[in-house]
Amino acid sequence: MTLDLLVFAQAGGQEAVDKFANATSSGIALGAIYALLALGLVLIYKATQVLNFAHGALAALGAFFAAYLATVINFPGRYVTFLPTTVQWILSALVAVLITAVVGLVLERLAIRPMIGEPLFSVVMITIALDIVIRTITDDLIGTNPRPLGDPWGADVVNIGPAIVAKSELATVAVTIIALVGIALFFRSRYGVAMRATAFDQEAAMAQGISAGRIFALAWAIGAGLAAAAGIFSSLFPRSIGVSNTTAFFAFRALPAIVIGGLDSISGAVVGGFIVGLAESYAGAYFIGDTWSFLGLGFAGVMPYIVMLIVLIVRPYGLFGTEEIRRV
Repeated sequence: MTLDLLVFAQAGGQEAVDKFANATSSGIALGAIYALLALGLVLIYKATQVLNFAHGALAALGAFFAAYLATVINFPGRYVTFLPTTVQWILSALVAVLITAVVGLVLERLAIRPMIGEPLFSVVMITIALDIVIRTITDDLIGTNPRPLGDPWGADVVNIGPAIVAKSELATVAVTIIALVGIALFFRSRYGVAMRATAFDQEAAMAQGISAGRIFALAWAIGAGLAAAAGIFSSLFPRSIGVSNTTAFFAFRALPAIVIGGLDSISGAVVGGFIVGLAESYAGAYFIGDTWSFLGLGFAGVMPYIVMLIVLIVRPYGLFGTEEIRRV
């Protein structure tokens, strides 16, 4: 009897370890997607002081471009056959990100730049209008059924310790790390310094010869590219079976990340993204079953907002946000 209890306790302990490991790995991968989304939102906000509500539409558009390039026209496999399948798909995803960045550049030039000097509320309404237009066009292009992106990993998984991790999740984390390193290096470049100066004081930056319009366009291009990358990985297994009409709404789940980290903080966007991803993953792993049935099936999606409320009560400007001091 004692031996049976010991074996049962060991089995239960191992099950708990496996559950925690799987929830953590899934939360890190989900947090990486949120970090990409939040990073793009914060970059645009820092440069232009505008919260881009078309971010989700750009994410879905980027995922559609990746699906179209990889599965419809077979780019670049149609022209370059000697490359491995994985490399071909990566190239098609990179081209999709670049195309979406160009779309962001065009949107800024045609719709946002003419609004410089106008009330911020009007500019925000422009981004909402852009979201509706882009989503409508993208939804028509996607159709009623999800479009697979033709990624080479599919449902393949690997064992990392006690955790079972999808290969697409490993790719998500790897791409996020590369993007973070790239952003850090960019801010050390000439244009990066100019963007930081413009974000700190636009009038002073313009007085030093910095073109605010060029910086705005660059911020929108980078933000759109990051949104596209996030949209691509949010459309892969195990998050989804492809890009669909609901992909655009996934980006709004990153809003708690930028609020938690601080609306004007690059590092805060990254930290907030991983906090939100882990909170959502842990809630989905542990707040289930008959004991927590009163919370509902969608409680995991609510958990990031609960964390956001707690952070705002303690730090109204977020963990890394700049506190505004007003004289009265």
